[in-house]
Amino acid sequence: MIDGVKVTPLKQILDERGKIMHMMRSDAPDFEKFGEIYFSFVHSGVIKGWHIHRKMVLNYAVPVGKVKVVLYDDREESSTRGEIMEIFTGPENYQLIRIPPHVWNGTKGIAEGTSIIANCATLPHDPGEIERLDPFDKNIPYDWNLKHG
Repeated sequence: MIDGVKVTPLKQILDERGKIMHMMRSDAPDFEKFGEIYFSFVHSGVIKGWHIHRKMVLNYAVPVGKVKVVLYDDREESSTRGEIMEIFTGPENYQLIRIPPHVWNGTKGIAEGTSIIANCATLPHDPGEIERLDPFDKNIPYDWNLKHG
């Protein structure tokens, strides 16, 4: 586990009409503050990454599809510097993924069709506080290819 990252199972309430999928409450222990909520649509096989935020905390949940979320800790002061973390998430493994500032993150759609990532961020989007890298940048030691075996 990367220092500062928290993965919390989320509640789903199902009945014959459908279901409700909880994500974030203002009275939850890990709730910090509300900045904005947005939805990122990821097509099958598509990689979105890498990026870090300098101030924003990300809170991801995947209510539709299936996504591989990959995190890389490059923070000099971190006890988990150099660690990679893979999280497979979607309705079957529905969870809230809290990603602190300065942790590189990327996603890959692994369901057929389009997956949806909901992000309840602690700050409104500010293009000046984000940094991006190509998904295949060699500074992050990760291979996005499918692993068999």
